[in-house]
Amino acid sequence: MSGAAKAEPRRDGRSAGRRSVGGPVGGPVEGVWHFREPAVEASVPRTRHAVRDRLLALGMTGVRYQELVDDVLLIVSELVGNAVKHAAELSPEVATELSVRRGWVRISVEDGDPYRPKALESDTGRTGGRGLLLVKSVTLQAGGVCDVEHTGEGGKVIWASLPIPPEPEH
Repeated sequence: MSGAAKAEPRRDGRSAGRRSVGGPVGGPVEGVWHFREPAVEASVPRTRHAVRDRLLALGMTGVRYQELVDDVLLIVSELVGNAVKHAAELSPEVATELSVRRGWVRISVEDGDPYRPKALESDTGRTGGRGLLLVKSVTLQAGGVCDVEHTGEGGKVIWASLPIPPEPEH
């Protein structure tokens, strides 16, 4: 796919997204969106921008959502970047899924490489290799969870779920 990453319909044939749980006042619109890109460096900013645009269109604007959106975009950058850098040889395409459900935002990145990465501890002698550690740290600090799982097709999916900030009480 060239140009901007585009949201695709769900694989199960149901429509993606658009079920409101109150809109921007009561919370963002719920749904699931897929973004597919070739496993090339230019896909990292394209996917990040597509996810950002979708989050904003769902009503995640303003101070209430700023930290959540920033965290999700950092996670997208790291996970898509890792897939492009480490899995492109076995996986010519990277699939990103954004899911907004019941007070949570879940971002997952799937590739066809079976290697299950581990979050490396800080090592001042290395200049890279800490992206997954960063994802894990940001996710845990936000009160979320993350994991790496194998897919049925022999690849892997790395995901992180972050809580949506509650509506402020008036």
